[in-house]
Amino acid sequence: MINLRRTDTSIVGRWWWTIDRWSLLALALLIATGIIMILAASPPVAARLRLDTFHFVRRQISFAIPACVVLILVSYLNPIGIRRFATVGFAVALGLLAITMVAGTEINGARRWLDIGGFVIQPSEFAKPLFIVVTAYLLAKQETSSGFPGVALSALLLCMLLAFLLFQPDFGMAVITCSVWLAQIFMAGLPLVWLSVLGVAGTIGLGAAYVLLPHVASRIDRFIDPASGDSFQVETAREAFLQGGLFGRGPGEGVVKNILPDAHTDFVFAVAGEEFGALVCLFIIGLFGFIVLRGFSRALQTTNYFVLLASAGLLIQFGAQAAINIGVNLDLMPTKGMTLPFISYGGSSLTALALLAGMMLALTRHRIDAAEDRGRVENAPTIFVKRGRGRTP
Repeated sequence: MINLRRTDTSIVGRWWWTIDRWSLLALALLIATGIIMILAASPPVAARLRLDTFHFVRRQISFAIPACVVLILVSYLNPIGIRRFATVGFAVALGLLAITMVAGTEINGARRWLDIGGFVIQPSEFAKPLFIVVTAYLLAKQETSSGFPGVALSALLLCMLLAFLLFQPDFGMAVITCSVWLAQIFMAGLPLVWLSVLGVAGTIGLGAAYVLLPHVASRIDRFIDPASGDSFQVETAREAFLQGGLFGRGPGEGVVKNILPDAHTDFVFAVAGEEFGALVCLFIIGLFGFIVLRGFSRALQTTNYFVLLASAGLLIQFGAQAAINIGVNLDLMPTKGMTLPFISYGGSSLTALALLAGMMLALTRHRIDAAEDRGRVENAPTIFVKRGRGRTP
């Protein structure tokens, strides 16, 4: 029997008493909620595709088990292990993205998936969190190594990743990746002049996307003027929330899942609103908010600059993805094929998010070994103090 008393110095004991157990509980609740939502939303989709009624439910459970294993195993790593794992993983992800360009599976006009030994994966889902950690290390190293071009190297990697994302195309994921990168270099103390220049460049890029990419222009036009194109899914999702009210129509009593093609993926939140009501939707939103705020609270207690930048970037991506999906469901922003973390159906998304959550939990652990807490990440500063206000050695 495992001894989990505070005096336990085993690997499991050290992990249990240093991990953020409240965040771990919230993540477990999200994963469990996701399975319940797939159980509610997917049977009509399976019927339309002539599949077994619980086809997507069984697959989601089969995805959730290894995803939980990934989350737990990654959360055991220390900051050095996270940095090394992310560096190797990001290189592999870039290689898979390159292969996807020539041998990827095309679905609905997008080439984002790769079939490897019968398993279909989306490499870009894994590239995002790994890129955040690599960027954090480069920025941290720049702070202590005079002349090291951390920002320039991270910008080069960003351009490589964006090139792959825009080729697929996946404009929404490209925007999130740029936003998280900007947030990280802002926290790293990049002068506001350069941030302004990058902001102007980003605005020009958005304008160019509107002009050059018809599907981007179509989505923005339909958001501004629903009558300008097909806005069936968004209007149906909005109606689902109205029908659900405060307490919902009851499990299995919803009707929008019978007509929404993406009821189990992009619009699973609308199914939750119709069948379980606004209170359950607020509970789901509360879980996301709790994980993000709790994560920032833990990250701000660290004395490790790399840990702060990496944790903040991972939390921003996690929160932004949830906010975008919920905003689309509520017709608060243009449609974007982005899953709701741990709730929507999808193996690559679930596993990649488990990887993100595992790294976040690992980085925000209370380190028992003072030397480990002070970094042991090569060349990372030992304390974060805003540039211009001095540093404590």
